[in-house]
Amino acid sequence: MADTFSRFARQHALKVIGPQGQKRLLETTVAIVGCGALGSAQANLLVRAGIGKLILIDHDTVQAVDLHRQILFDQRDVIEEMPKVLAAKRRLNAIDPQTEILAFHTRFSPQNALELVAEADLILDGTDNFPTRFLINEAAIITGKPWIYGGVLSVQGSVMTVLPNQGPCLCCLVPKAPDCNKLPTCKSDGVLNAAVMWVASLQVAKATKLILGHTNEQVLLHGLDVWEGTVRTIQISKNPDCPCCVHKNFQFLQPPLH
Repeated sequence: MADTFSRFARQHALKVIGPQGQKRLLETTVAIVGCGALGSAQANLLVRAGIGKLILIDHDTVQAVDLHRQILFDQRDVIEEMPKVLAAKRRLNAIDPQTEILAFHTRFSPQNALELVAEADLILDGTDNFPTRFLINEAAIITGKPWIYGGVLSVQGSVMTVLPNQGPCLCCLVPKAPDCNKLPTCKSDGVLNAAVMWVASLQVAKATKLILGHTNEQVLLHGLDVWEGTVRTIQISKNPDCPCCVHKNFQFLQPPLH
């Protein structure tokens, strides 16, 4: 117990967290969908903050091209062709063995989405495509779990919190999933590793606030440009005719029949 207090002493000293907030973190389970650039940075921060349990979900393996921005991986993982979730678990266990890590080396899909997030109190978006984000959005609405959208490309990024049954969802912001074949990607436009860390840090800060009970704040879309050092913030309103969060018309995930 003394060792735990010592480890998080600087965090206990924060008036916004304190010992009771630390206890809440320890009792919380967070699911991270995607264990690449954003997901690995999120996991790193959460484990160091003392989160009780992490659920990591990713189907990919570590490659050399990942290393400049995916903070949990190194050359050994590339040589061993390690699944990202297993490489992340190994590194996170070394950081703090008290955090329980569940690693699922699988694609987040309509068939397994609800099962994978069943134990989570909160979901973090660590993905790089809108179809998976819409799947997270629908799974969150069905289960009532909050989730935090995050995206990064080039030197820019965006973050938004989604609180099911309370505020706008991703579909309120983006009514139709964009054509992935027409969107720029990290492969085509590149990505600055500092932009990744900025977006992931804001996602984790927002997740921490939710865990500590701050659930009545306005839903804001934050647009970040790390190169220019600017942040644009827009208040997002719920679409009263949203096909997803209002009419429960789920196009990416069919809920189980009861």
